[in-house]
Amino acid sequence: MARSRTAGAKTKKSMMHNDALGGFTIIEVVLVLAIAGLIFLMVFIALPQLQRAQKDTQRREDVDRLSSAITQWQANNNGRIPGQKEASACRPGKDTSISQIGQNNEACRLLRDYMNSVNATENAFIDPDGNPYQLEIFRGPSTDGPNGLDHTIYMYTQAKCNGEVVEKANNPRDYALLYKLEGSGTYCISNAQ
Repeated sequence: MARSRTAGAKTKKSMMHNDALGGFTIIEVVLVLAIAGLIFLMVFIALPQLQRAQKDTQRREDVDRLSSAITQWQANNNGRIPGQKEASACRPGKDTSISQIGQNNEACRLLRDYMNSVNATENAFIDPDGNPYQLEIFRGPSTDGPNGLDHTIYMYTQAKCNGEVVEKANNPRDYALLYKLEGSGTYCISNAQ
């Protein structure tokens, strides 16, 4: 009798062991698929936002580089900033070489001489989307400004930033740079204290 109990116990154990190895239940499979779907959905939603944020970070760095170039311009021009005498705009196109853009236009001279290497034939000051940056210089604060992502940096002379808005500054050598970002508002940087 002891033998039959042991044999029965072994049979029951081996049956339980075989059921455990038999596979997944439908509920387990559905649960795993649901979790995988949620992870995929989160990545699918977050990836474009992450890409926009990376591009906007690059755009902020480019505007900061332009601000440094303006400081160099001032050092080479007795403290005068570009556009202090008259407003100007520079709109280089993909097919226009940087050496062909306006010789007397201060916005174009700033892009050509300070944002590109010496004797450059290709415009190196390019937005992360692959479009060349454009520059418009206004004398004083203006209502003209970024309406959308048009790859234009707006420079206002005798101006300073107040958050994402440009306002009049007292010093004629102060300037503000404004750029519309793809994902998060407008970036404004000024040299005013």
